Formats: sequence, structure tokens, C-alpha cells
Amino acid sequence: MQPAPPDAPLVSLDDKVRYLASAAAHPGDGTPAVIETHMSWVFLAGDRVLKLKKPVRTSFLDFSTLGAREFNCREEVRLNGRLAPGVYVGVVPLLARPDGGLAIGRAEGPADGQVVDWLVQMHRIPRERMLDVALSSGTVSPADIARLGERLAQFFQNAEPVQLAGPAYVKRFIASQAMNRSVLLQPGFHEAATADALEQFDRALHRHAELLGTRAEAGHLREGHGDLRPEHIGLDGTPVVIDCLEFNRALREVDPFDELAFLDLECRMLGADWIGPRLIAHCAAALQDSVPPPVMALYTAHRALVRARLAMAHLLDAEPRTPARWKPQAQRYVAAARKALTPVLADAAG
Repeated sequence: MQPAPPDAPLVSLDDKVRYLASAAAHPGDGTPAVIETHMSWVFLAGDRVLKLKKPVRTSFLDFSTLGAREFNCREEVRLNGRLAPGVYVGVVPLLARPDGGLAIGRAEGPADGQVVDWLVQMHRIPRERMLDVALSSGTVSPADIARLGERLAQFFQNAEPVQLAGPAYVKRFIASQAMNRSVLLQPGFHEAATADALEQFDRALHRHAELLGTRAEAGHLREGHGDLRPEHIGLDGTPVVIDCLEFNRALREVDPFDELAFLDLECRMLGADWIGPRLIAHCAAALQDSVPPPVMALYTAHRALVRARLAMAHLLDAEPRTPARWKPQAQRYVAAARKALTPVLADAAG
């Protein structure tokens, strides 16, 4: 991922991050905790969270201009209001003051100064009650998952239907698989297990393309969340889910059971095999839907291979963050993809 040309050259990204990471930007709350992601900087101070999008452009998103970042900030607030009502406060400007300093504007009306960027403002969610952390501390109860199942079923029932022809739906998986291959089979990354997993997925997709396309033809696709992972799920009270993929609608146009297969995969990676089946069964009953096992296997394996690709893609950056992390993570996802596909391919062989 390469930085796009800056649209506000008078203030660099480093200047913005330096200010937002200082106590001066958060009166009364002290110096914030700072988290860097692949696409954003996140600043946590007191009850407030601010997110600054990096000025980057890739094949699937464009944050390269000030206008694009404002639009995507507003989309992030709008779309996340569906599964996280009350968490997303709004969009606020980052201003260059006449005296040369920076300031955070107000949602109601910015103070004097030039807008040099836009920030998503959120309320802070208790970290210990995010699903990934609660799993690590052993504090997730069946009641928590029952409430989450109810919330997700309601969301999918109310989500906007997506009209997509079966062949077009299958082509999305083929295109995604081509992207997986372009990264995972690079000379420096190539491993026999990864190549085998990619070949297994191709064979399973070829055999069950009609079943997969039927999901779209039957009208099961919805504008969903797109990134349903444990670290995005807060369990307190009525569960909330943050960080949907605001930057690309096509990535949100999903079968609900694709999203649930992804969440099941991520929970299993954290050692919680019991959560996914409960959520899938709850939503299947609520939606009066049943998904053929080969399709669920394809969904799981596809998500695992995408996660493997995204892990290894970090190593393509000029200066990768935590470089030792990504290859072992990719290997775990490749193993998960192979495990998901084994029964499908065994049935075909039999």
C-alpha cells in the first residue's frame, strides 16, 4: 500500500498524527493511547475515540483526497449506525489554525481555520467486553452469544437485499481467488501447503459453483457488515458490531451465512469452536434458511484464504509493521482453509 499524493501539503500526515497523539488534542483526558492499522490511525482518550484515515489508495479503496476521506468518514458513521447505534458520534474536522497550530473542530460548526482532514468520532467501548478479549479471559457466556445471535438475525432480516445474478456472484469468488494467488504465490512467499490449498479451493468452487450461484439467484444476498470479526463485537447489553467495510459496497454485498462462516472461522482461530454453530443455527431458524454444507465450506475456506493473503500483503509494504507476525498467521489461515475443504473434496472423491 503506497501513500497517495497529499491533498493538503501544508500539514503532513506525521504532523497530524503527532498532534492527535498529544495531550493538547484531548483536554482533560491526557495523552491518548494510539493504534496504527493498515488504513488508519486511532486515538483513544477518556471516553472518546478519534479515527484518522491514511491518505492511501489501493485496488479496493481510495482515501487519497481530502474529499474522499470526508465521504468515507461520513459513510463509516452512517453504515455503522445499523449495528452500533449510539457508538458513532459523528464526523469532525481537523483544522489548521491561522497561528499555524492544529485544532479539532466541533460537529456543530468548526472553529476558524482550514480543514486539513476529517476524523470519525466514537464513544469508547469497554475493551474487556469485546468478544476477542472476553474469549481470552474466559468471560463469554452462552447468554452473551444468544443475545448476539438475536442481534445479527435482526440485522440480516432488515438489511437491504442485493440483486445479483448467480454467475456474477460466482465470478466475485473467482476474482478474489485470483488476488489470493497473486500475493500468496509470489516467489518469496510460495509454500507447498498454500499452493495446495489454493488448488483445493479451485476444485471445490468448480464442483459447487451452481450451488453457490443459487444463493444469489434465490435472493439471499444482503448489504451486510463485510468484516464480522470478534474484535469488532462488543457484548455489553445489546451487542454492537463496529468497523464495517464502509469503503467498498461490493465487499458488503454478502450472503449472511458467508458473514457467519467468517465469524465462526475467527472464533475457532481463538479456540472457541462452540460459538459459530450456535450463531449459525440461530440465524438459520430466524431467517428460515438452510445452506448446503459445500457452500458453507466454500465460504469458510474463501475467508481463510483472503485472511492469509491480507496477512502476507503486509510484507509487501516498504516498512512492514511487526513483520515476524504475518507469515505464521497466514499459515494458520491456510491450514484452516484446507480443513474446511477436506470433507467437501472427500465426498467428491467418494
